[in-house]
Amino acid sequence: MFISYNWLRELTGTKLDPPEIRDRLTNVGLAVDAVEARADDFVLDVEVPSNRGDCLSHVGIARELSVIDRSKVQSRKSEVLNTKDKTTDFAAVEIRDPDLCPRYAARIVRGVKIAPSPEWLVKKLEAIGQRPINNVADMTNYVLHELGQPLHAFDLAKLEENRIVVRRARQGETIKTLDGVDRKLDSEVLVIADADKAVAVAGVMGGEESEISNSTVDVLIESAYFDPSSVRRTARMLGLHTEASHRFERGTDPEGVLAAQERCVALISEIAGGVVTQDALDVYPKTFESKSVSLRASRVEAITSLSVSESEMKRILDALGFVLRADELSVLTFTVPSWRHDVSIEEDLVEEVARHTGYDNIGTGLPPATLAGEYHFTEKRKRALRQALSACGFDEAISLSFIESTDAFELIPQLANHPSVKLTNPIIEEASSMRQTLLPGLLNSIRHNLNQGIRDVCLFETGRVFAAANKGELPREREAIALVATGGAREAGRAQPVRELDFLDLKGAAEAAGDAINLSELRYEAATVKHLRAGQSAKIFSDSTQVGTIGRLSDTIAGSYKFRQPVFVAELDLTAQLEMPERPVLYSPLPRFPSIVRDVSLLVDRTVSVANLMGAAQAEKPAYFIGATFVGTYEGEGIPDDKRSATLRFEYRADDRTLRDEEVDQVHWPLVQSLQKTFSAEIR
Repeated sequence: MFISYNWLRELTGTKLDPPEIRDRLTNVGLAVDAVEARADDFVLDVEVPSNRGDCLSHVGIARELSVIDRSKVQSRKSEVLNTKDKTTDFAAVEIRDPDLCPRYAARIVRGVKIAPSPEWLVKKLEAIGQRPINNVADMTNYVLHELGQPLHAFDLAKLEENRIVVRRARQGETIKTLDGVDRKLDSEVLVIADADKAVAVAGVMGGEESEISNSTVDVLIESAYFDPSSVRRTARMLGLHTEASHRFERGTDPEGVLAAQERCVALISEIAGGVVTQDALDVYPKTFESKSVSLRASRVEAITSLSVSESEMKRILDALGFVLRADELSVLTFTVPSWRHDVSIEEDLVEEVARHTGYDNIGTGLPPATLAGEYHFTEKRKRALRQALSACGFDEAISLSFIESTDAFELIPQLANHPSVKLTNPIIEEASSMRQTLLPGLLNSIRHNLNQGIRDVCLFETGRVFAAANKGELPREREAIALVATGGAREAGRAQPVRELDFLDLKGAAEAAGDAINLSELRYEAATVKHLRAGQSAKIFSDSTQVGTIGRLSDTIAGSYKFRQPVFVAELDLTAQLEMPERPVLYSPLPRFPSIVRDVSLLVDRTVSVANLMGAAQAEKPAYFIGATFVGTYEGEGIPDDKRSATLRFEYRADDRTLRDEEVDQVHWPLVQSLQKTFSAEIR
């Protein structure tokens, strides 16, 4: 937002030069990006935070400056000299949707002469980048930039029955806005209408049919307070971002409606002539209730380490518009000004004091504590998990907790079928929801690495994921772990990867993580997963509980990230895993006698998994049987298309002697025959 230095001097009488104002405003949280000389003025480009709508005006910035240089903001009131008759004699106002428009005021100036604005007004507007239009329209813009209250001027003769009706648009209703575009509205858009049709989009832009022209004689000046979320939705839906919508979205001053209107009509009658009605037609169904917030002087030092006297606290808050209501036993109670929507608790007042005392003066130190520090009971296992994944070649990543959307991803079971938590006022459009999955953040990291020419990437992240709960309840929270891998597998001492990463690399890392926290062996079942490629995806189970998914990223999502190489991803519910009992660590003496192994290759249907074969072998439990391990599979020449060869290694051992081949054969071949029968397999 552009702020005129000369305008600030008129308001505060400041003796600081523009570079000094730039530095001092930046130090109190209003970053000034640049200072530019324009004619006989300087313009400051101020970056106003989204929660500080009160600073989107010269008076708002002057209020902050008055605290800095201990000056006083000059009252910007104008006296209306030429008044006659009441507004109700010429117009009527009706609010049909007070939830979207809590206050609407109208006042009329009759007999105006539309002409170019005087030189002083043109210079002020041009200095801050505003194009002059005519004396009436320019004056509404002038008051907007001075006081932060958007105003709109209607040609009274163009309003059917001289009526103003504030209502939701009819479904499919259209309006041609001042930019000459026909816009189609829906039933959630608030409009300003006359007795017949919409004449303006509330809080965003006026309509072309009721705009001020050279033939205008009587003007109706609108000053209102609109619901910020309604204006935000409308502006985004229509693709319109205006000076008015920018302020209404962030919250204007509901109690400043009449003051801004009074200032505007007084200046219009002064420069454009005309007679002003004696009063405003002010429709205010539910009046604004001021808030009170208490501040304990001791809390300022406890929170910020800043030592600030009570008198200095009072000076700062008084200059910012906070009215001291009570001062008892070092507890100061202030009435919050109607333009400060961002202040509601004691810590907000602490922040105001800290800003103007100086963030740079805050010392560095550990917070006081009465208890000895200790790790959370799960921290030891999580640390072991991180070490295991690091040993597997994975690097830990940390992503933002706010993302745009997770609709394309299947969530961990505990958060499935629950909507995301939406931010009421997101700082950026691409971070409007609390994350329900860790995968988008990791995929962004993969994309960043690929854009930098790094194609071999293995990352993991642990962190909280969220989902909306029932109304009035806090969001659901779960801790999750996600892994992503793409490119080639690297080995120590090798400049080039020795092979391409595949599903089994990610599966091995997930199992290593499970072993590190002493969980039962993970089990995998082929399944259809929304964000994974069909036929290359599985659900992960620990005992009988599903804890996550694993597989290759689907082509649709890979295409949206512009990945040109396979990306394998896994995500597990870490909270569920840490709640499971740890597997006991068992010790036994080393065997005294050697084992005997038998390899067998079975020709089975492609639908039969190695896990099925090994599970069936373990279930047989023949004598001397120690276990089965997977050797490999073969598909190709000599193997039917619907078959594959799976080779398993069975191990046998006796505790009291060395087994003979005949003894092993007696238990081995019945086991093999049982597998043949169960899976309709053939021995190769």
